Amino acid sequence: MDAREAALRRAHEHAVRWLASLSERRVPARASVDEIMRALGTELPDAPSDPADVVDLLATACEPGLTAFPSGRFYGFVVGGTEPAALAADWLVSAWDQNSVMRAASPAYAAAEEVAGAWLLDLLGLPQDSGVGFTTGATMANFTCLAAARDEVLRRSGWSVAHDGLVGGPPVRAVAGQDRHMAVDLALRYLGLGAPALVEADDQGRMVPGALRRVLAADGPGPAIVILQAGDIHSGAFDPFTETVRAAREADAWVHVDGAFGLWAAASPRHAHLTDGCGSADSWATDAHKTLNVPYDCGLAVVRDPSALRAAMGLRGDYLIQHEHGDPVDKVPELSRRGRAFTVWAALRSLGRSGVADLVDRLCRHACAFADGIALIDGARVLNEVVFTQVCAEFGDDERTERVLTRLLDDGTTWISGSTWHGRRVMRISVSNWSTNEDDVTRALDSIRRAAAGL
Repeated sequence: MDAREAALRRAHEHAVRWLASLSERRVPARASVDEIMRALGTELPDAPSDPADVVDLLATACEPGLTAFPSGRFYGFVVGGTEPAALAADWLVSAWDQNSVMRAASPAYAAAEEVAGAWLLDLLGLPQDSGVGFTTGATMANFTCLAAARDEVLRRSGWSVAHDGLVGGPPVRAVAGQDRHMAVDLALRYLGLGAPALVEADDQGRMVPGALRRVLAADGPGPAIVILQAGDIHSGAFDPFTETVRAAREADAWVHVDGAFGLWAAASPRHAHLTDGCGSADSWATDAHKTLNVPYDCGLAVVRDPSALRAAMGLRGDYLIQHEHGDPVDKVPELSRRGRAFTVWAALRSLGRSGVADLVDRLCRHACAFADGIALIDGARVLNEVVFTQVCAEFGDDERTERVLTRLLDDGTTWISGSTWHGRRVMRISVSNWSTNEDDVTRALDSIRRAAAGL
């Protein structure tokens, strides 16, 4: 057995052991950063080490500091686990070591991206000739779509960002709801557009269409981008797309939808109504690691006009062997990157259309079970309309809610984090993992009851 095979076998053993531990282990990590650093060793060795021994050291040193994010009892952030087929595909991605830039360089990757992209458009009810780019995550998916939006609205005004930059050009107004996700602000900042003008939202975070019209009319005509939301990070609520898209069209604005986790509602016949009107936007961003449950490092940027996407992201190089019909490099910011589409293809092929719908429905059903269980706890109150996978609750007042959250993490059965919503400290539950089952929800609710008891 050579060194590479020995190291891979050792990694497989540690991975299987880790995954097998998830059903019973504490969800929070047991060790601190300093403890893990000491175990890893802070001095760089002078001599080489055996690869298998390095894998052993990494696994044993880090294991106490790992949070059980893949556990069915992790609800702290909107992050999924990894579907079995997608996890196995991701191992192949590392072994295959493909640079996913051009059709000529990796026909296999280009084919997987084409197929997976077409399947995604079909599942999500988006225009079938849209351009689909595979980014690092939802933040860069938003960045990619908004770059296409910025360049296109300026082009309509007779200005070329690619040639002239932003200085001296017409100002671009970005407009978003008061309860938008911070990733939207970050993407706009990266793009040199500054903070968005904010539109009033209702008590669930849904943009108010009339308020959008007033904001758009305030500064008169000009290049504008309206950013809508599919899935509020606290309530899970969806903007009223039909009315807000109509208001944006009246102002000749580009419409972008940040659907990091909520866009997947469109794949479920039971929940697709939440996205009514969404498909009439110009671009959409989502994160396949969230509701679809593929490995990290996989956002999806979808732009109705593929030429606008290519104009914003494409590049030319004398050493590149580029195809007349376009390449993966034309749709995302990076050159060298992982073969993200392989994992998306594997997840979709494994689940099928009905499996994706069932996954979405199951996550929503668990969220409702959390809401129903918390409502029975003395002093607890669910604050949002549970329409998708998010639940927000309080336990009397901010101080008591904070004590419940602290006791809950100390208990270790589950990981549920706190947040501040509408000026209140809340317990925010995000149900995103494919492996979460009824027993996981029951155990988490029992832990919440213990944390709330006697306060």
